[in-house]
Amino acid sequence: MLMKNDRKKDFDKEAAAWDKEPRRVKLAHDVADTLMRAIKPTPVMDALDYGCGTGLVTLCLQPHVRTITGADSSQGMITVLQEKVKKQSLKNVRAQLVDFELGERVTGTFHLIVSSMTLHHVCDPAVLFEEFHALLHPGGYLCIADLDAEDGSFHGDNTGVFHFGFDRAHVKALFKKTGFSEIEDTTAAVIAKPGDKNSERQFAVFLITGKRR
Repeated sequence: MLMKNDRKKDFDKEAAAWDKEPRRVKLAHDVADTLMRAIKPTPVMDALDYGCGTGLVTLCLQPHVRTITGADSSQGMITVLQEKVKKQSLKNVRAQLVDFELGERVTGTFHLIVSSMTLHHVCDPAVLFEEFHALLHPGGYLCIADLDAEDGSFHGDNTGVFHFGFDRAHVKALFKKTGFSEIEDTTAAVIAKPGDKNSERQFAVFLITGKRR
């Protein structure tokens, strides 16, 4: 479902405290673990984490690949990632400040691209899929994690949210149309959030993978 939303969320203001939310940290580990089982990254791979935020998924994958680039449109998020890289003396991680909506593009080519909980912030995912396809080596893998279709209550504040999750069949069709094969989906995580009257709501997060033909 596409929402009319011309406002852009200011992630810079949230960057410093982003990792203090346990649900976010657990989600990143769940996505990375599911990806590891699905794709089995190797030390000869160069990877890209698009919409990396503070690098939670990036750093989960870092030990298993040759290099990994974290790309994000928020300078605040990129700064936090760079601080982690410096503190941990990581030599195979780099960060790129890239705003796709301003026409900026990631530099490099990759064997693996992962994007977690970013697609619902992109107005036209089909255009981004074309960009991912161009950035991948033939035989490279694209891995997208995002919410199953929901009613808009996941975020509370839907500033910068263009899609209330996605129908998996629609995303898989985008993979196929863009030139990916061996397309598979699975549930990577379930996020529990408070609902009405002290109830709890659960939101499923899928991981869809495909291989560039």
